[in-house]
Amino acid sequence: MKLKELQEWIILLLIIGIMALLGNYIGYGEAIAASIPGMIILILISLAGMILAKIIPINIPSIAYIGIIGMVLTIPGVPFSETVVAYTQKVQFLALATPVLAYAGIAIGKSWNDFTKLGWKSIVVSLFVLFGTFLGSAVIAQIILKSQGII
Repeated sequence: MKLKELQEWIILLLIIGIMALLGNYIGYGEAIAASIPGMIILILISLAGMILAKIIPINIPSIAYIGIIGMVLTIPGVPFSETVVAYTQKVQFLALATPVLAYAGIAIGKSWNDFTKLGWKSIVVSLFVLFGTFLGSAVIAQIILKSQGII
């Protein structure tokens, strides 16, 4: 792993963290100062997972390492788990999702030429996947909301 790559990850995670803090404040009214410790914890977990994915010779995506680290750190009985949970609860999920999805959109847009080279069949399949995901999510939400008597 190269130092430049690590620096790029840190900068990227800090930018996403700042955007998420702003979204957390604007959208959910959480004080920025109160959310900073939770955001730092999430950034460190993400960075650790990305580093593990690079240095461990098994081909496992970094998101798996990030999820495992996050789960282990929040298991009741693990030292500091209550602290980790208390701080990270102040950062709302959707405040995190917005900048991450924006970054993903930029990354896809950057490689749009590569995507179009795959041909029209790939675009049709992608549209069906997106439609199916949306439709499946809507059906699951409808079932859950109806079973809880919300609608």
